[in-house]
Amino acid sequence: MSDVEVEIKVIGSLNEVEAADWDACACPETGAGGAPIDPFTTHRFLLALENSGSVGQGTGWQPQYLLAQANGLLIAVAPLYLKSNSQGEYIFDHNWAHAYENAGGCYYPKLQIAVPFTPVTGRRLLVRPDFEETGQAALIQGAVQLAANNELSSLHITFCTEEEMRAGSQMGLMARASQQFHWINKGYTSFDDFLMSLSSRKRKNIRKEREKANSFGGEVLSLTGEQIKPEHWDAFWQFYQDTGARKWGTPYLTRQFFDLVQDTMRDDVVLYLAERDGVPVAGALNFIGRDALFGRYWGCTEDHPCLHFELCYYRAIDEAIGRGLSRVEAGAQGEHKLARGYLPVTTHSLHWVGDAGFADAIARYLVAEREAVEQDIEVLTDYGPFKRSQVKEQE
Repeated sequence: MSDVEVEIKVIGSLNEVEAADWDACACPETGAGGAPIDPFTTHRFLLALENSGSVGQGTGWQPQYLLAQANGLLIAVAPLYLKSNSQGEYIFDHNWAHAYENAGGCYYPKLQIAVPFTPVTGRRLLVRPDFEETGQAALIQGAVQLAANNELSSLHITFCTEEEMRAGSQMGLMARASQQFHWINKGYTSFDDFLMSLSSRKRKNIRKEREKANSFGGEVLSLTGEQIKPEHWDAFWQFYQDTGARKWGTPYLTRQFFDLVQDTMRDDVVLYLAERDGVPVAGALNFIGRDALFGRYWGCTEDHPCLHFELCYYRAIDEAIGRGLSRVEAGAQGEHKLARGYLPVTTHSLHWVGDAGFADAIARYLVAEREAVEQDIEVLTDYGPFKRSQVKEQE
């Protein structure tokens, strides 16, 4: 449908577009019922960020949602933001910003197509079925034109799919490779079944860690949907604040965000809380996709050996096996995940820089970086915990 005339529009709030229209582009797979592939580009998740004040004025993430319409039909959308910093992105461009500004330019503000504070691969160019080629092209051209017309330094599309990376590259955007650690379900029937795929030493180590973690003097609750009560979110908010203060200086999300998640997304989450003497001392929050479990936030008020590994990694594996999900994505970075059965995978992003000379320098850098990422993944996979036969299968 490349001959369709497309109109591009920018809106400052998702309250200006109907949830059904947005989701027809963002998660058309839910039209017949069931969970979205991932919940992070749904109208309800992005609106929760907006309505809670987690994005918007003063946050560094100013919504500029991109809409593409054809003959009055919304055919494509993108979660686009005007960024005044590089916080909450997880694809780091701080060095680019320093170099750009040292050369006399203004790197900020920039444009970013992303899910704020969410290092999860997924569709970023959200296109209604049957409009894929037209919709993707319209969104990319529209975003680049918006950046150029406003003399902004750059446009970034982060944690996009491999297919989007290839499409964007063909349209002249620069592709960047990074890595994360994911757990892959090879049809395991139980956690013990998964352990049997590991080398003897790694298997014993995980069993020891789980035993140590679960001897913290309390119990671990697994909560979802209506099981999650306001007091559970109150406890988790304390954990999140502590982790956010240590990692980022200030937490990205507001307290109201978690209330809105409970109101509109409670069936999309599973919350693990470790309680000792009836008092929560640690917790981990996961979002549930159609085929994956997404580990997002962790925190604690008491330190207990290996409890972080138990709540964030091992309980997530148990959950994925029990739900028949194909993988667990446990967030950005963390080579310590390797020993716990999470293997490195490639993640993708796309970039446009208005200054031709600076763009050329970045393009040369990205070639070398991509080669280094590929080599790193190969080496790390070889050092993984799996039996040699299992490693060969995963390759």
